[in-house]
Amino acid sequence: MKTYEVESFVKSFFIFLILLEILLAINFWYEFRVKKIELEKKIEIEMKLCAYTVQCEGLKTDFVDKGKDTEENILYKDNDFISYFALPNVKKSLMKVVYPRTKYEAHIQEIKVLLEKRFLLYSLVAALISFLFSIYALLPLHRALRLNEEFVKDILHDFNTPLTSMKINFQLFKKEIGPNPKIQRVENNIETILSLQNNLQVFLQEARTQVEYVELQTLTRERVSYFQVLYSDVAHHIDVPAVKIVTNRDAFIRILDNLLSNAGKYNKTSGEVFIVFSGTILSIKDTGKGIEEPSKVFRRYYKEQERGIGIGMHIVKKLCDEMHIGIEVKSQVHQGTEIRLDLSRIMG
Repeated sequence: MKTYEVESFVKSFFIFLILLEILLAINFWYEFRVKKIELEKKIEIEMKLCAYTVQCEGLKTDFVDKGKDTEENILYKDNDFISYFALPNVKKSLMKVVYPRTKYEAHIQEIKVLLEKRFLLYSLVAALISFLFSIYALLPLHRALRLNEEFVKDILHDFNTPLTSMKINFQLFKKEIGPNPKIQRVENNIETILSLQNNLQVFLQEARTQVEYVELQTLTRERVSYFQVLYSDVAHHIDVPAVKIVTNRDAFIRILDNLLSNAGKYNKTSGEVFIVFSGTILSIKDTGKGIEEPSKVFRRYYKEQERGIGIGMHIVKKLCDEMHIGIEVKSQVHQGTEIRLDLSRIMG
């Protein structure tokens, strides 16, 4: 299961389980109340039997003067439970029967233990039901997502042949007529399409676990040189020392390419891009349009411009999470954007 499928499953499971647990809690609370009432009725019956049969095991008895405010056959709940009963042929005195609070609390504790065990058992059943329900609810979504992914993969595969053919033919054409800026621009556009294709492939792939040592300075210069051709009116400044990181090379290239592409694409005319590594932070800062709502930039399909489909930064965040790279966005409209990558967990 992919991350979003796991998230959907977990959310469905806990929502359904919480609802069942609330219903169970209400039911057991009501049952506890009913059992308390039943216990008090049993206590009242036991006290009456004590008064009439004088079999008062576990109860306390006494004889008191009959008062005006003392009602007979009524269960008083003070600390202990107390009832007063009339004595045969005795008008001035009443028999006082006391049911100890400690004995009552012991019965209540027994009831609680019994209900808690039953609640735990029913909760396990509720968890199983929630689990099965979540799987059942997720299956149609799972099938739909797989069909969608297979369709996109087929389309991407079909793109490969014409794009590769175009790229090869333009290279041959350049050899025949020599360097030409128009041909170079077309080649750059083909590279942009290929980059979008790679983004979509990354979007559909699982986490990449194969890692290797990557020389950060060399890799950064390679990717910057590529984007300098695409955005020739933007000046790129590199201040990255020769340090090594341990990561998946292809995934890290995809992160850099998306960030450098955005820095060039949304920059102003004769703008600048600063790529600086300090401590464990790799910063990519531009002088472009800026982002109105930086907190939303990693959301899937979120975009503030007409260009693109809004998955680039979502893919960057996905890959950063998979590669254990921290990422932070700072931006001001019309001032520019800075992306900070924390490489502390992948330093070689």
